[in-house]
Amino acid sequence: MTDQPENPFDVSETDHLWITMPDGVRLAARLWRPVTQAPVPAILEYIPYRKTDMVRARDERNHPYFAAHGYACIRVDMRGSGDSEGHMPDMYAPAELDDARQVIEWLAAQPWCNGRVGMFGTSWGGTASLQASVDTPAPLKAAIAVCATHDRFEDDIHYMGGCVLSDTFEWGATLPSILASPPSLNVGPEWKSRWKERIDSLTFPLQNWLREDGRGDFWRHGSVIHTAEALSVPILSVGGWSDRYSNSVMSLVDARPDLVWGVVGPWGHHYPDHGSPGPSIGFQKLALEWWDHWLKSDQPDALDWPRLRVWMREFDTPGNSLVQRSGRWAQSGPASKESEIQDWDLSKLKSSDGPAPWRVPADPTVGQTAGDTGYFGRPGGLPLDQTADDARSLVFETAPLEQDVIIYGSVTLTLRGETGDKPGQIIARLSDVSPEGVAARISYGVRNLSLDENLDCKPSATRSGKFNADLRLHSTAYRVRKGHSLRLALSSSYWPLIHAKSPALDIQIDHATLRLPVLPDAPADLSRPLPEAQDLPVQKRHSTHAPNPLSRWTQTTGDRIEMGWHQPLLKTTFAQTETAFSYETNMTHSLDASDGVEKQTNVLHRMVFERPDGTAEVSVALTARTTSDRTTVDAELNAKWNNQPFATRQWRI
Repeated sequence: MTDQPENPFDVSETDHLWITMPDGVRLAARLWRPVTQAPVPAILEYIPYRKTDMVRARDERNHPYFAAHGYACIRVDMRGSGDSEGHMPDMYAPAELDDARQVIEWLAAQPWCNGRVGMFGTSWGGTASLQASVDTPAPLKAAIAVCATHDRFEDDIHYMGGCVLSDTFEWGATLPSILASPPSLNVGPEWKSRWKERIDSLTFPLQNWLREDGRGDFWRHGSVIHTAEALSVPILSVGGWSDRYSNSVMSLVDARPDLVWGVVGPWGHHYPDHGSPGPSIGFQKLALEWWDHWLKSDQPDALDWPRLRVWMREFDTPGNSLVQRSGRWAQSGPASKESEIQDWDLSKLKSSDGPAPWRVPADPTVGQTAGDTGYFGRPGGLPLDQTADDARSLVFETAPLEQDVIIYGSVTLTLRGETGDKPGQIIARLSDVSPEGVAARISYGVRNLSLDENLDCKPSATRSGKFNADLRLHSTAYRVRKGHSLRLALSSSYWPLIHAKSPALDIQIDHATLRLPVLPDAPADLSRPLPEAQDLPVQKRHSTHAPNPLSRWTQTTGDRIEMGWHQPLLKTTFAQTETAFSYETNMTHSLDASDGVEKQTNVLHRMVFERPDGTAEVSVALTARTTSDRTTVDAELNAKWNNQPFATRQWRI
């Protein structure tokens, strides 16, 4: 790693400025610049998460550091969010993508910018960076996408394998509450009328997400994997094996090994300097080396980094939360070029249902050991010992392995079989089973059997109920130790992760083949270590108060099972601006196990904004009910000012 002097520049900060779009809408920004007379490269982070309060503390980990090393860094609130004007109808709307390009051009034209721009972000911001890298504006020279999705239908918060994820209801409540929150005093005395207008114009994007239940133009829009040939700047793709979005890294490196470099750690949905489970890494130093290479030279030489640097996982005793993952860092070229495909005929393995044909049990309660999808990066929620779920599933298992097996890439399961009148869905889980019988999930995949091979809205099952289907499991880098066993478990439910309309049904499997991408040799150790995480900024300008940790529960009353979690009010105070931001979330899932048809998810997301002129509170309460033929959603948004009602909205779909 290139040695960098600590803070070679002093930094000036502009807490609020306007960037005007061609249609007159003004976007709000926060700017950090090195104190120098020379023009410098600019770095953009572009997200809807309120620069004034919501992610202010996180912004101060990254932007001042880059500015102190010679970059003008800017954080822009997207149209319709934070202090920015306009309205946001849904994620990745055309205006959002157009605005990003306009901001890049605006940055390059500033007298303090040398005309070269980089763009980065995590989650939405990382995805926006990928989208801006397609048919790139000329000033954009490089991007960093952290925990970003490259495939909005298959590898996002909404669907997996064509099945609705319960987390989409959490996000369906959270996003409206963010967009309905008040602009700050930065916008002037008319802030309250703008707040009211914003709430009155608010849409309910969950309606689009549930309506678009196959991979069509709606989800292909903004999914860069479908236009990977149009990516035109170097991209550093960073992910975590515990994150829902981890597939993007290996996939993008495979698709564009000429432009994409990848780093995947053991963590969830976090910037890697706060990566959990650990080990974390020094994201800021890693990013700084990237920016120095691509932004400080007119014609940079080829970058001498390995294409992939990954945490090679090994067996850990499963638990809701882990501080450190077992394994080691390794490096390689693109995964598809490094691994060899081994086809395993499952009829050759020990089966819980004897010889073929096999029956996948119709048990609606399978999934209680699944954990979270890892989307929001909240503490805990890792998959537990899979043994209880496996006992209610169709299981295939190897004998204890005679040598290590290194899985490197995405496992695919090919199935041939038949269903009843309703095709339903099938879930596959691949686990590492210790000699003591503990099953640690390596990866999993989901497939809605009513969709075709492209996950479009075309029946794949014939009238006789016969089907051929491929299930793609999440990509991974995992060493299964000698003496351990590999176990594949199949079920027709995965509740509460999957909020399926179709009930769990008996599914007959006539033939099954597991395609394993296996490394013939152990991958190389890192040629140089990744930087260690730093506790940034050195001088904190915020304080956090969390009186109680996140809690989780499972309880059974008769045939009804309830699972849930609660993040108590978490408060961050900013003395500099005399403000505080607090939020809490409560999410509960219930299932009628007598028939497995009735499912319900309740979400309450609440945010509180304390500021010198008063206190605003915004909350959304959402209930999603699913039966055998439909899902209905009722949601209510309530906004208060100084504990008095300010505005309300209701939606029913």
